[in-house]
Amino acid sequence: MIRPPKPTARPDKVSLWRYVRLFRQDILSAQPARLYRAWMAEFRTPFFRSFMVNQPELLDLVLKQRPMDFPKSGRVSEGLKPLLGNSVFLTNGETWARQRRIIDPAFEGGRLRDTFPAMLAAAQAASARLAPGETEIEAQTSHAAADVIFRTLFSIPIEHEIAAKVFSQFRSYQRSQPILNVAAFVPLPRWMPRLHSRTTKATARAIRALITQLTDQRMQAIKAGTAPDDLATKIITTADPETGQRFDTAEMVDQVAIFFLAGHETSASALAWALYLLALAPEVQNRAAAEARAFAADPSFANLSKLRFTRDVFREALRLYPPVPMMVREASNDETFRDRDVPKGSQIVLSPWHLHRHTRLWDKPDDFDPDRYGTENGKACLRSAYMPFSTGPRVCTGAGFAMVEGPVLLASLLRDWQFTPVKGREPVPVAHLTVRARDGIWLNLSRRDAAPAS
Repeated sequence: MIRPPKPTARPDKVSLWRYVRLFRQDILSAQPARLYRAWMAEFRTPFFRSFMVNQPELLDLVLKQRPMDFPKSGRVSEGLKPLLGNSVFLTNGETWARQRRIIDPAFEGGRLRDTFPAMLAAAQAASARLAPGETEIEAQTSHAAADVIFRTLFSIPIEHEIAAKVFSQFRSYQRSQPILNVAAFVPLPRWMPRLHSRTTKATARAIRALITQLTDQRMQAIKAGTAPDDLATKIITTADPETGQRFDTAEMVDQVAIFFLAGHETSASALAWALYLLALAPEVQNRAAAEARAFAADPSFANLSKLRFTRDVFREALRLYPPVPMMVREASNDETFRDRDVPKGSQIVLSPWHLHRHTRLWDKPDDFDPDRYGTENGKACLRSAYMPFSTGPRVCTGAGFAMVEGPVLLASLLRDWQFTPVKGREPVPVAHLTVRARDGIWLNLSRRDAAPAS
């Protein structure tokens, strides 16, 4: 089996300031190796206590049994507020519940069928953009995932002027490392400025202005009766079944911002790592390519079941390189976890990165093995130790969308292209907004023999 790259863990004990420096460089390598086998670990700082939870029973408690007692932590939201405002990703309580009641119907199974043609068009366009030779594949998957979002949300391709500007500004926003804000480490009073970088604030303003333009145009088209039946129209016209309220422009801008951040950034990350893993494993790649060619004979939503192995490849990429490596909740009451006091206000860290590679849960957790999901261990871990999209009531509303998009994009690329590693350019995983490669993921591309699958 293939064992792909994994960040080097830090020494077990370091000072707070050393930890902050390591965290700013990369969230993953700032953590000690013991977290890959621990059920729970405690971290103390002068400002707050933090508990990482890996035990499946505790995860079930926090995310499924009593999720309202463990709201999303404001520490993570500090760095993202300039772009996301009060989006569903950051809110808690009744505000969050109202937002989900309006958003969720747009991502139900029947709507996924309606968005499939736009996904497929974006996937085919992504394959057509590629060229033989050495390619930094993360740039290509970012382009493809952004195209999917704009086609399904606003019925416009990435080449559309406003879509292209949003994509360009978002790349600048990523490079500003917005999540690394001082308020994530030090509790600041509400009135105090959050010290966001100039680039973070400028690019967030630019992105929100462009999204506002698209949203205003769509609302006018809805009033005129000329709006396409896409995700934006569905969300804007859906009323909260309990209050009858709809999103106004400002609220819709918040939601579109998180759709773009979550739907584009996370899919781009997972797709790039999936292609890299396939480049390391030619036999696995050929199996997926054969599936892709069979699917291409009739690439319809009804035939997605033909991409079963490709789906497992994408699932394995999400396990080894979960786009969102850590999630943070906050204890709203005093708790007791594993006979240990967890005071009110403690940060509860849920880490897909460590859970998905946990040595006490998964067989050969660091190996790339898409066939593991047919084993008893793989099936059991899927139920209790796999959460790339979180789980419970706060599961990502686009999880089903992503699990259609990923295999479709992979299939379109594998049908036409063969991917091999570039010697001497092994990617180093790092995490800021999502799990990416420090210097990109470089692959050699060559056109695949177009002969039909045997």
